[in-house]
Amino acid sequence: MKQQGHTGNAWILTGSNGQLIENIDTDQIFHNAFLYITEMNEMGKFTFGNLEGWKDFPEKAGPGDIVIAGGNFGAGSSRQQAVDCFISLGIGAIIAPSFGAIYFRNAVNAGFPVMRCGNLYDFVPSKDLQTGHEIRIDFCSGEAWNRTKNISLTCKPMSEVQFNLYKAGGLFRYGRDLGRD
Repeated sequence: MKQQGHTGNAWILTGSNGQLIENIDTDQIFHNAFLYITEMNEMGKFTFGNLEGWKDFPEKAGPGDIVIAGGNFGAGSSRQQAVDCFISLGIGAIIAPSFGAIYFRNAVNAGFPVMRCGNLYDFVPSKDLQTGHEIRIDFCSGEAWNRTKNISLTCKPMSEVQFNLYKAGGLFRYGRDLGRD
């Protein structure tokens, strides 16, 4: 049974200027050169393969880690692999101020936790939120804590539908389970 929250180590996607990287598109997350890969367990090693400065992310990230990015994360195409590659790596959640609409819906339908957190911009430049910090997210309340610095962040809570899809493991499992009632 999936829990109401998650704790993991943060990966803060910043550029050379120290700011959160904005508008990371699905091609930067999972390059179209690898679209022939259909086994989810093989997709993880190509995560961020087209994002400058982050190509070694799959070798460094660990199961349960939390990705924190700038606004409009997952912009672009409806490439499901851009969600599935994180599931393949065992990433626990992605937090960003906003997401590309199709990306957000694909993640929700896959039962993968994505959280909107508009005040991230207040914490990254000040170094109050850094890669390696331990983050705890409550999906239902939207509260997030940087346990390393004892700082609270405010995210938008998952809707009831999003949380139910997450608990079920995705839209197809949710639909299948409804048919059993």
